[in-house]
Amino acid sequence: MYKNILVPIASDHDPHTGKALNVARALASEGAKITSLTVVEAMPGYIQNQLPEGQSAKIMDEVETELKAELGGAKDVTPVVVEGHSARTILDYAEEHGIDCIVMASHRPGLSDYLLGSTAARVVRHAKCAVHVLR
Repeated sequence: MYKNILVPIASDHDPHTGKALNVARALASEGAKITSLTVVEAMPGYIQNQLPEGQSAKIMDEVETELKAELGGAKDVTPVVVEGHSARTILDYAEEHGIDCIVMASHRPGLSDYLLGSTAARVVRHAKCAVHVLR
C-alpha cells in the first residue's frame, strides 16, 4: 500500500478526522509514516503589523495544541501545523515530503464550490500522488 500518508485536517475540528485517520491506517504499509497537517491561513502583512509581537507564533502554538488534542495522543500520527493557503500548502507539503497518498475529508458541494472550487477539489486536480477523498 502506501508508505508516506498525509491527512490534512481543518483547524475548525472536522467531524471526519477519526474516519480519515482510520482510512489512512488501513491504506498504510507496515512501518508507514502518517502525518496530520493543519494549515493556518496566512494573515496579510497589514494585519500582522497591527498584532502584538509574537501573536502569530502564539496562534500557531494554539492550533498545534488543538490538533494534538484532536488526535487524542495517537502515537502513529505526526502532527504538523504550517501557515499558507490551504490547497497550495497541502500540495507543496506533499511534494516536498515525498507523500504517496493524501487522505482527506470533503463536504457535500454547494454552489460556491462549483464557482470557486473546494480545497479537496483543488488537491485532487493538482496532486502528484494518490488522493483518497472521504464524504
